[in-house]
Amino acid sequence: MQGKKAVVTGGGGAICGEIARALAAEGVSVAIWDLSAEAGRARLAGLPATRPAGLALACDALDRESVREALRRTLEAFGTVDILVNGAGGGRPEATTSPKLSFFDLPSAALQGVLGLNYLSAVIPSQEVGRVFAGKQAGVVLNIASVAGWRPLSRAIAYSNGKAATLSFTAWLAVHMAREYSPAIRVNAVAPGFVLTEQNRFLLLDEAGAPSERGKRILAAVPMQRLGRPEEIAGAVLYLVSEQARFVTGAVLAVDGGFSADPGV
Repeated sequence: MQGKKAVVTGGGGAICGEIARALAAEGVSVAIWDLSAEAGRARLAGLPATRPAGLALACDALDRESVREALRRTLEAFGTVDILVNGAGGGRPEATTSPKLSFFDLPSAALQGVLGLNYLSAVIPSQEVGRVFAGKQAGVVLNIASVAGWRPLSRAIAYSNGKAATLSFTAWLAVHMAREYSPAIRVNAVAPGFVLTEQNRFLLLDEAGAPSERGKRILAAVPMQRLGRPEEIAGAVLYLVSEQARFVTGAVLAVDGGFSADPGV
């Protein structure tokens, strides 16, 4: 992948920050687009010293004009884009059921917000960067989905539904781009399972570093009996965006320790 140019949305976060690092280590010039310019700059500073020149740009993946401006600046610096990793996403407490907030009382605005955050955040950048791919008849889109798109997580209704939409979008866009523009435009996704990051460490581990009660319940549902690590998601991404996967499109690769394969009986 030496010399390729990539955009990673949500690149200031733990998983997508690791994806940006892995791409840079392979000689890819990486533009980190993140809602937080500060988080993006921090990730950019942490990329390998031998990496090619990179960018860190403030970008709201749900705002078309913001995406267009980030793309303009990226093209100005790189000349083109070869790889798009759609990693922006997440959940919000107000769109999640809890003892204090029942399903019947979930606000519509909160549900729409999280659905958009986990679906349109892939669609809008794909529309804008996809124009570049269509123009040169080559490119790779890689969506960061979730096992929650297959097996809805309890309480996380909007997050699970948004990731399910992303899985459907991945298959649809793969066929659309190959048939309407070029078979050399590929679209795939990875579906991470439960991954340990600094953001969720306090939920999954206790102060001694042992699994918390919530962590124990999760581990009991994962056949490999451990949590994933961000670099393991990045490894799957590297395969799917590389030439080694040149006959792979419309696919979703689960990186979940067997969670999605377990029928629970």
